[in-house]
Amino acid sequence: MSEVETSVEKHVFEADVAKLLHLMVHSVYSDKNVFLRELISNAADACEKLRYEAIVAPELLGSDPTSRITLTLDEENARLTIEDNGIGMGRDELVESLGTIARSGTRAFMERIEAAQNKDGAQLIGQFGVGFYSAFMVADNVDVVSRRAGTDKAWHWSSDGKGSYTVSSFDLADAPARGTRITLHLMEDAKTFTSRWTVEGIVKEQSGHVPVPISIVEKPGAAPVQVVDGTALWTKQKSEITTEDYTDFYRGVAGQYDEPALTVHFRAEGRHEYTALAFVPGSKPFDLFDPDRKGRMKLYVKRVFITDEAELLPRYLRFVRGLVDTADLPLNVSREMIQESPLLANIRKGVTNRVLTSIEKLAESDPEAFAKLWENFGSVIKEGIYEDFERRAQLLALSRFRTTVDDEKTRSLSDYVKEMKEGQAAIYYLTGDNLAQLKASPQLEGFRARGIEVLLLTCPVDSFWVTTAPDFEGKPFKSITQGAADLAGIAKKNDAAAAASAEAGVAVTDFLAFAKETLGDAVSDVRTSDRLTESAVCLVATEQGPDLQLQKMLQGAGRIESAAKPVLEVNPGHQLITALAGCPGEDKTFREDAVKLLFDQARVLDGDKPEDPRAFAERLTRVFSRALKGS
Repeated sequence: MSEVETSVEKHVFEADVAKLLHLMVHSVYSDKNVFLRELISNAADACEKLRYEAIVAPELLGSDPTSRITLTLDEENARLTIEDNGIGMGRDELVESLGTIARSGTRAFMERIEAAQNKDGAQLIGQFGVGFYSAFMVADNVDVVSRRAGTDKAWHWSSDGKGSYTVSSFDLADAPARGTRITLHLMEDAKTFTSRWTVEGIVKEQSGHVPVPISIVEKPGAAPVQVVDGTALWTKQKSEITTEDYTDFYRGVAGQYDEPALTVHFRAEGRHEYTALAFVPGSKPFDLFDPDRKGRMKLYVKRVFITDEAELLPRYLRFVRGLVDTADLPLNVSREMIQESPLLANIRKGVTNRVLTSIEKLAESDPEAFAKLWENFGSVIKEGIYEDFERRAQLLALSRFRTTVDDEKTRSLSDYVKEMKEGQAAIYYLTGDNLAQLKASPQLEGFRARGIEVLLLTCPVDSFWVTTAPDFEGKPFKSITQGAADLAGIAKKNDAAAAASAEAGVAVTDFLAFAKETLGDAVSDVRTSDRLTESAVCLVATEQGPDLQLQKMLQGAGRIESAAKPVLEVNPGHQLITALAGCPGEDKTFREDAVKLLFDQARVLDGDKPEDPRAFAERLTRVFSRALKGS
């Protein structure tokens, strides 16, 4: 490659890029073909960007208005070249795009790819969209020559992927008229990528539906042969599209390397006309819990890419990938017009309704496939219960939950309501950090004893939507860790505990009064419980305010300074309580220690630590000493 100037700028990659390149160069993947898809995808994006900029500056197209991507195979010199006539890059853009990683998620990608130990390398590369850098899986040196449309300078970027790169100006006579040419100097074990049969197969399989024609030049100087016609898949009739076609397109538009769990393709006609092609991924995208919660749907106008920031779906459907193409917007639509456009509001409503309806149909027709979809995205969909009032009932009906009836499989709220006990007025739930902790919760005992189903909610979002969803089919939601359990009207399977409680009588009442006096401001009340059948004590929140789990979350996030004082509920039929109630009144120190230990026990059962570990240990020592003396 000839250069105009002898001066060459040498740069060192950013630390994250250097680490990423090391992973690329020194790892062995079962499928390296992904690099070609990534480079072709980048080339197609460059062509789309040029089409968009040419709307207001048609002179950028010059005498070459047709977009194209050309792959040149050079078996003799072990080189593969990918060239496009898209927007191209200037010197600063080369440094910014190829020398740094600005996008979020790169560190997470590197952590996961190291953990994967070569098992899912190709899938992760596609999933995290590291794009250009995947070239170093097959090349020991990469040269990039680029000329931005409308400029009279070309630039040369080069690197061996070992920590640094160079940038220099390039002879215009040897540079593309516009666009970018990437030359891969292939490693010994990657020379198969100069084979026409190999490369054409990969292109048709992985990039067969990019909206730019792709041609192959079998050897330098040969005539190009078109292998992809650049016809937009979404413009075809559904009857003409195979499942494989959809999958290939999904992998390109979504940056995923799995298969879609659900495909939604439709054309809306009438007052507003548009075509939508949306996919629910088969696995979780890495940015599923991005704090910005941005969607990944692309907006096209007359097949020209406009933006991927139009928010064509609500944030709780941000895992959906795909595009919307409409002819009803002007090609030079501005960001402000997009945000204020009633047409986009109409499209957003229509696409959202269609995606949710398709998910509902999947739940009815293929429960196993829906269960997998819900496992991946249920925690995100549930955000819509408190964000989307209009569709709240629909989202509640769609939601699935682990319950005390079956903690291995999920159940719908419709199933729950159908099997409610006689006298049961509410849908009961319990929130917490994990399923094992919830199943061991003492607050469940009274509900189990009566055969009452309880929702076991382990997603952080669960603590929020239950406070905003007033009811489902007329049945309100009620936390079993808040307020009175109201279980007295529902018969237990075995009511032996109630008989024991009745025998305790006045002594227990006096003990509860003593406990309340002893604990003072640490609790708001001490009372008997109808939710306990096995444990001696438990904590519950007062009737007003959030339940225990939500209080912990709000306090941890700094939204409240301190949690409200809990209620200590006591099982009056438990042998420990009846024994303590029968202790002589003069043994006040022992009774005080016992009461405070019971309170600490309730905290531990609720997943907390004793408030004062040292005092807890001292009380425990005194109680043990007394017990040993008595024995």
